[in-house]
Amino acid sequence: MTSTAKFLVFTLLAVAASVTASAQAPKTDENSPVAQVRNDKSWEYGPFINWGTGVGDRSDYKFLWAGFQLGKPLSRVIHAGILSGQFELGGNIMPLWQAYTPAPHEEEYVCDTPSGQPVNCLLPVGGGTFRGVSLTPVIFRWNFLTRSRKIQPWFQGAGGLIYTTHKFPPNVLSFDGIDGGTSVWNFSPQGGIGVHYFTRARRSIDLGVNAVHISSASLGDRNPGVNASIQIQVGYTFWR
Repeated sequence: MTSTAKFLVFTLLAVAASVTASAQAPKTDENSPVAQVRNDKSWEYGPFINWGTGVGDRSDYKFLWAGFQLGKPLSRVIHAGILSGQFELGGNIMPLWQAYTPAPHEEEYVCDTPSGQPVNCLLPVGGGTFRGVSLTPVIFRWNFLTRSRKIQPWFQGAGGLIYTTHKFPPNVLSFDGIDGGTSVWNFSPQGGIGVHYFTRARRSIDLGVNAVHISSASLGDRNPGVNASIQIQVGYTFWR
């Protein structure tokens, strides 16, 4: 994880801890923007943009995504100590989905000679910029109960589907019987934390950090996937 992502994760956790620690305190200011949308179970919708980076063996992968998100709290406030809060169901669509990977190059692999002996060899590997769209039809979000008038922290788990115009991620090209095809379809299970910061009634700026896994579930001949990436999300939300 990059130092910037670590800092954002730490900051969001600190904000969430500080505002939820007061969840059991006496009466909340019911005229606050946060309390208003919580009590009304308001719909939320708005645009967002993501910037991300792969971690581990995918640290040279970068991502840029943008789209529109919709959500609706479904439950009343459930009291459970510092975990008190409200359940929300949402989803999003990202018509802009881009992944930036290293340019096509050669990598060392173990190949078999005609006699069946393993030898080291250099094989061509694809790369470059990949484009597509993504749909996340199910986002399970927990909005923490807070006395803050402007800050609403949350955490979430979600699952999405990605379609790219070329097979992603890039892999070894077909060579001597090795089929390196991956898939244009990938799945994106994920989880994250974030906050809404209300600038005024029924308007908020949003900041979140998500850990996203990308995998084709073996729809292609190979499934190297992106085991983990960190996505920083900034958005603007309208509440009705």
